[in-house]
Amino acid sequence: MEITNVPNFHQLARGFAAILQLLLLEFLQSQEMAPPQPKSGLFVGLNKGHIVTKRELAPRPSARKGKTSKRVHFVRNLIREVAGFAPYEKRITELLKVGKDKRALKVAKRKLGTHKRAKKKREEMSNVLRKMRSAGVAEKKK
Repeated sequence: MEITNVPNFHQLARGFAAILQLLLLEFLQSQEMAPPQPKSGLFVGLNKGHIVTKRELAPRPSARKGKTSKRVHFVRNLIREVAGFAPYEKRITELLKVGKDKRALKVAKRKLGTHKRAKKKREEMSNVLRKMRSAGVAEKKK
């Protein structure tokens, strides 16, 4: 009897290969590299290479990508204050009020297209609710 005739042999082999790959990856990540040694100035040997002084470079504009400026933040808050919420956002807040988080996520995903955007919107709406509740509690104390 050949070993390949064993039922599900190839599936087992793939499973073992995946496990070995994960173990190898974990092992390699746990290993620490030696700190880089300074160059010797010679063109042969372990630390071969021309000695250079490292230049301090100004930060690139691409490093600021995704960071909202104070002005943009202010304008967005002002628009939110004036225009209020979209109907779907109101629906999400209503669902969150009654504790239907999963349903709120589904509604957001349907409207926004991706799971990631939906999670962000749900979090944003829950933060709005939290602020409204804390403002309500503060008013009651007065």
